[in-house]
Amino acid sequence: MSTGKVDALLGIVFGDEGKGKVVDVFTPQYDVVARFAGGPNAGHTIIFEGKKFVLRSIPSGIFDEGKLNIIGNGCVIAPDLFMAEAQELESAGYDLKSRLHISRRAHLILPTHRVLDRAYEAAKGKNKVGTTGKGIGPTYSDKASRTGLRVGDIQQNFQEKYETLKARHEQILRDLHYTDYDITDEEALWMRGIQYMSQFPITDTEIEINQALEEGKNVLAEGAQGTMLDIDHGTYPFVSSSNTCTGGVCTGLGVAPNRIGEVFGIFKAYSTRVGSGPFPVELFDEIGDKIREIGHEYGAVTGRNRRCGWIDLVALRYAIMINGVTQLIMMKSDVLDTFETIRACVAYEKNGQRTTTMPYDTEGWQAVYEDIPGWQTDLTQMTSQDQFPEAFQNYIKYLESALERPITIVSVGPDRAQTIEMN
Repeated sequence: MSTGKVDALLGIVFGDEGKGKVVDVFTPQYDVVARFAGGPNAGHTIIFEGKKFVLRSIPSGIFDEGKLNIIGNGCVIAPDLFMAEAQELESAGYDLKSRLHISRRAHLILPTHRVLDRAYEAAKGKNKVGTTGKGIGPTYSDKASRTGLRVGDIQQNFQEKYETLKARHEQILRDLHYTDYDITDEEALWMRGIQYMSQFPITDTEIEINQALEEGKNVLAEGAQGTMLDIDHGTYPFVSSSNTCTGGVCTGLGVAPNRIGEVFGIFKAYSTRVGSGPFPVELFDEIGDKIREIGHEYGAVTGRNRRCGWIDLVALRYAIMINGVTQLIMMKSDVLDTFETIRACVAYEKNGQRTTTMPYDTEGWQAVYEDIPGWQTDLTQMTSQDQFPEAFQNYIKYLESALERPITIVSVGPDRAQTIEMN
């Protein structure tokens, strides 16, 4: 019997690449779409038929009727935010309860987790990481310390377990002298979110996914954030709290490594980063401002300015190695349409040393660039590879040679239709 595969779609730099759009485009080819890590601290924006949706916890395959969408055990969920997100989709006419399953083993973000997030950031002072304050880190910390609250706990002794964990958090906050907060209204909304979420199928999703694979069905694993924010392989400590790379697919969904098929690495034609941390390619001039404005580089959830720079081949090569990327997907190519010259970071330099591999600590390294002629042509109306100008074709070939992987999809605009498959 032929068994299915799990293909992974991963951001391979700092996130915000447009994973949601590509998952939405890919969904018709798959039977199951599953989120394997992360929480509501990052939004996947999807635009089609004049409509715009920002998904935070719900997989981006939710718009395709008949496909099963799964929030896997590696995720963390805020019930109040989940309720708001789901109700917005339901009001737009999408029947979620028939197509969305939630893992019993996924962990819950409590209101006090968010307070802890703010308290920990305040305690760091100038060394703050720049979190979104959504409680992601403290939730994963509780998971690792074996004190967390899981979705499956909704179905057994929930109130007792909730109060125990809340009391633990309150003691930590007192110890931190962080007591000026009030979660009364937030907690009431959170509890309504618990009741709402309990209406969805809460299942052993790892068993469901493996049964689907045994039946020859294919699964698309949807990543969150990017490889350089991976808790192990990213720019620590300025990282997320989960494993965002291919290994996280296995642990976050409960599938074996030999189930992994294609690994799609998604990146922008330039670089962005949100929050604190080293970013060797960051541009502090009018070029960086221009990229930000043309690319609308503001967080889908937080609205924060994204730091912008030229493409970073050092980071990309590292991420391709870590993830075992088999195909590359380049997003937001059109943002560079008006530039006469485009630059690519080919190495880092510090104190007279130069490296083309990712250093342990990227703080203080400066980017070494190569210049590439721009195409100065509007790509947004193009519908096939044959229409690309020669200079843009050359940019693609340059990246494929440097990264030793094929670029199989190019995005030339935000709409679902502006996605071009390469020959």
